[in-house]
Amino acid sequence: MGSHPVEFGERTAGSEVAKVFADRIRAKKILVTGVSPKGIGSSTVLNLASQSPSLLILASRTKARLQEVATQISAKYPSTRVEIVILDLGSQKAIRQAAADVTALTDKLDILINNAGIVVTSRQATPEGIEQQFGTNHIGPFLFTNLLLPLLRKAAESNPPGATRIVSLTSAGHRLSPIRFSDYNFEGKPVPPEEDHVKPLAGAFGKCAPDGYNGIVTYAQSKTANILFTVSLQKHLSKSGISAYVLHPGTIETDLSRDQDDELTAQFYKVAPYWKTPDEGSSTTLVAALDPALNEINGLYLSDCQFTKPAPHASDPVTADRLWSLSEELVGEKFSLGS
Repeated sequence: MGSHPVEFGERTAGSEVAKVFADRIRAKKILVTGVSPKGIGSSTVLNLASQSPSLLILASRTKARLQEVATQISAKYPSTRVEIVILDLGSQKAIRQAAADVTALTDKLDILINNAGIVVTSRQATPEGIEQQFGTNHIGPFLFTNLLLPLLRKAAESNPPGATRIVSLTSAGHRLSPIRFSDYNFEGKPVPPEEDHVKPLAGAFGKCAPDGYNGIVTYAQSKTANILFTVSLQKHLSKSGISAYVLHPGTIETDLSRDQDDELTAQFYKVAPYWKTPDEGSSTTLVAALDPALNEINGLYLSDCQFTKPAPHASDPVTADRLWSLSEELVGEKFSLGS
């Protein structure tokens, strides 16, 4: 349970959370991925910047968008040091360069927020040949986080146990699909029932491209992967003083939905009648990153600023271990987390 089980909820603003936990931001070094104007990422970093972190690193694919947000921060909070790093989570080469760039900026990170994500409705692939949503939404953060672990471990040496945080964003949509280990690239290979997605999918959610690709199912698989990744991080990093959480930020109209047609957008309005503002959308992220009551791990997945249960297929530790092995295989590197 968090420290504000009654006060914080669906309509809590991230700016309010940042003020409540101001002492957890002040003088800290924080990195947020997926920062662009009008998105959850920009609201997250603006709220963090309001409480005087010593370093705020904004990471995303497009320099102009990063610079626009950095300029907003500098205008409102000129004493906050802001740095930008170009990060394309769909390219493992780019991820390795971005991790090197971060390491050149700081010797430690107190908080890493894996906010970036994409939604596509047509078949695409990363340069490594991985289905684009699985590659960008899971494999990318998996590699980036592991490459930055030395900086997080360094911060954990001087922070209270559990105050050093890895926070990842997922979606309630994870409930639609487990990891399709037999066909993670969605190439039409046979999968056993326990790996298959929920059927039937309602309305536009069940719509496939002419080649059989279903962007909602592949997105759901990648979001399940975000949760299972956090299961592994919790299992192995708590003894190092690092805690990890994953969250559903709510339904927010951002650039993430730019690839959707009107039919798909209408379907989302049917299942999510209340759409949050970007500020409200940042609140659960900030609770997961800052609440001192979460120093001791007593939950995994948050929604509307409180712990709730993810789908069983997203929290099974055996499945998490299996995904970790597949992820190492796909990045061509093994990572030892210790115990």
